[in-house]
Amino acid sequence: MAQLHISVAGAGQIGKRHIELIIAHSDCVLHSIVDPSPAATALAKTLQVPWYSCLDDMLAAPIKPQAIVLATPNQLHVPQALVCVAQGIACLVEKPIATTIADAQSLCDAAQRAKVAVLIGHHRRHSGIMEASCAAIAAGRLGKLVAMQGTFMLYKAENEGYFEPEWRRTAGGGPVLLNMIHEVGNMRSLMGEIAAVHAMSSNATRGFAVEDTACINVRFTSGALGSFILSDCAASSRSWEHTSGEDPRYTLSHVDDDDCYVIAGTMGSLSVPTMRLKTFANAAGQSWHKALNTEIIPLPNIDPMQAQLGHFCEVVRGTALPLVSVSDGLQNLKIVEAIAESARTGQIVYTV
Repeated sequence: MAQLHISVAGAGQIGKRHIELIIAHSDCVLHSIVDPSPAATALAKTLQVPWYSCLDDMLAAPIKPQAIVLATPNQLHVPQALVCVAQGIACLVEKPIATTIADAQSLCDAAQRAKVAVLIGHHRRHSGIMEASCAAIAAGRLGKLVAMQGTFMLYKAENEGYFEPEWRRTAGGGPVLLNMIHEVGNMRSLMGEIAAVHAMSSNATRGFAVEDTACINVRFTSGALGSFILSDCAASSRSWEHTSGEDPRYTLSHVDDDDCYVIAGTMGSLSVPTMRLKTFANAAGQSWHKALNTEIIPLPNIDPMQAQLGHFCEVVRGTALPLVSVSDGLQNLKIVEAIAESARTGQIVYTV
C-alpha cells in the first residue's frame, strides 16, 4: 500500500512531535512543513522536505498532500481547516478544535457537507490507559455507573515564566479554559455524555483576575454524577500529567500509587491510572459489609501520539471513523464554555 503524504502546519513543540512520528511511521511520509519561522525553514532544510511560509503557498504547489496536521495557534485551526476541507484534504486538527463554539460549528458543518475526514487531536483518547479503562467499563466490570471523581491538581510555578504573558493572568487564561478540555474529553469517553455542569472558581491564592482553582459538579445523561477539582496552584501530583507518565517532562514527579480518576459503579470501582479494580464477587455479595476483590488491570504499552497517527492514517484511507470526531471536539468545547459560564454566574448550565 502506497504511503500517505502528510503535511504539518506549525512547527512548534507539538508540531515537531508530529513531524518526528510521521518520519518514523511506515505508513506515511512527510510531505512538507508550513510555518513562517526561521526555525521551521531550518528544520525543513535539515529534513530535506519542502518548506512553505503559509498554507496557501503549500496548497498551490503542483503536488498536494493527502492529509495535513494543523498544529498552529488555536485561532488558526478553523480557518485553515476550512481551506483544507474545501480542497478535499483530510485534517488532524490539534485541540482545542476552535476558540469559539460558532467557529467549531462552522467546521463541523463544512466537514459533513464535504464528506472530508477530520480528526481532532485529543491524543489522550488513544492512550493505553484510556483503552483499558473504556474496555473494562464496556465489559460491565463496574456494573451500572454511579459516580466519577477527578482531579487536576499541580503547581504552575510563577518563577518559570509561565505567567509572564498577560493573557495567562486574565479571564480565559486559567485552568478552566486551558486544561479542562482534556479532562472533559476523558470524562465523556469514560462516563458518557454530560448533561449539566455546576461550577465554582476562586482566585484567592494568586490574586490574578483569572481563576487558579475550580470545583465542578457534573450530571451525565445516564444519571451518574461526577465531581472534579481543578487547580494550578496545588502542591499535588494528582493530575493526568503526573500520574500517566506519558509526558517525560513530568516523570520525576510521577508517583506510582497516585490516581487522577476514580470511577464507581454498582459492582465495582476503577482507579485510574494505577488501574486498581475493586469488585464484588457477584450480585448476591453486594454489601458494604463485604470485602471487595482487588486486581490490577494490565496496561498495553502505547504511545498515544503514535497511536493517534496510526489511527489518522486509517481515517484518511477510509478504513476507520475518527475516534475523536469534529462533533466530539465541538461538544468538548461546549462543555468547557458551560463550566466557565457556570463559574461566572453560579447557575447550573445544561449542555444537551
